[in-house]
Amino acid sequence: MTKTITLAAFCVVATVALSCCDAPSRPPVEAAAIRPADIADFHMLYSQNCSGCHGTNGQGALTVGIGRPVYLAISDDATIRKTIEQGRPGTPMPAFSHKAGGMLTDAQIDILVHGIRGWANPGAFADAKIPAYAAAQGGDATRGAEIFKSTCAPCHGPEGRGARAIADPSYLALVSDQHLRTVIIVGMPHLGMPDWRSHGKPLTDTDVGDLVAWLAAQRESLSAQSNHRGVSNQ
Repeated sequence: MTKTITLAAFCVVATVALSCCDAPSRPPVEAAAIRPADIADFHMLYSQNCSGCHGTNGQGALTVGIGRPVYLAISDDATIRKTIEQGRPGTPMPAFSHKAGGMLTDAQIDILVHGIRGWANPGAFADAKIPAYAAAQGGDATRGAEIFKSTCAPCHGPEGRGARAIADPSYLALVSDQHLRTVIIVGMPHLGMPDWRSHGKPLTDTDVGDLVAWLAAQRESLSAQSNHRGVSNQ
């Protein structure tokens, strides 16, 4: 009798054990979701907020490469932070700071600034005279036109309206004078545009200012023509 009960109990236990092996496994417990404001990883923050326009590792995509050594040689931490916080009004660069209506906290902006600065190569331009990030004075548009003809027209076409039309009204309407200055200095190698050193001879700070002045004059001229056409059509 005892042996019969023991055998029966064993069969029940074995049956339960086998049925448990065949049962569907429980789904793994998911990690708790991270709130956007709690993300503290530079690569994640950069990928989500910056890489679409500035490219992988800041090497450039739709706009200038903020991770390129030339850019980091002319812009300091305060400039990078201000640009991230406040954006560039009137351009596709939005403000990212909470205080300006963006999605990033002050701590996250600090992480971005520190991470971007980590791409710098401090000794790369020790013997080079790089034009300053910001213009110290206004440029000469007339002189800028001559510089454009000799250094830029071969790629951008006469009057900047060739295949790579930098004087296109749609382009100029989207960018600031500071953006133009930055692009002329840093270049956009991923799109075939060299930096300030590769225009036959390096451009001086004055040359860059004069080129920006000429391009700004094209923006004003094109805007005036557009406004005139709009009035004429009314």
